[in-house]
Amino acid sequence: MAMGELESAVMAQLWSAAGPCTVREVHEALAADRSLAYTTVMTVMDRLAKKGVVTQARDGRAFRYSPVSTREQMTAELMLDALGATADPAARVAALQHFVGQVSPAEAEALRVALAPSSAP
Repeated sequence: MAMGELESAVMAQLWSAAGPCTVREVHEALAADRSLAYTTVMTVMDRLAKKGVVTQARDGRAFRYSPVSTREQMTAELMLDALGATADPAARVAALQHFVGQVSPAEAEALRVALAPSSAP
């Protein structure tokens, strides 16, 4: 599931937080860099909850929001969704080859390590 710029900014705040956040906490963090209405942040966080990207837990009169998955897990899911958008295996392989051709040397090494057979039994 692709996310818009504001959804991504909200998720970045939630991932960087020490624990679950209220709309007010996220709004204050985001409003430091841009003009943003509290209700806009509230709507975005509610939509993220409805999409199942964050959990919503009542805390008095407010809700506290937490990401369902880590940034890394969500990125991997987005990549898999993009690859799964085609039923043509050759197109999927071509997309993977194109992706690998665009990564930095350090990222390529990380891929090699991840794909290497484990030496453990």
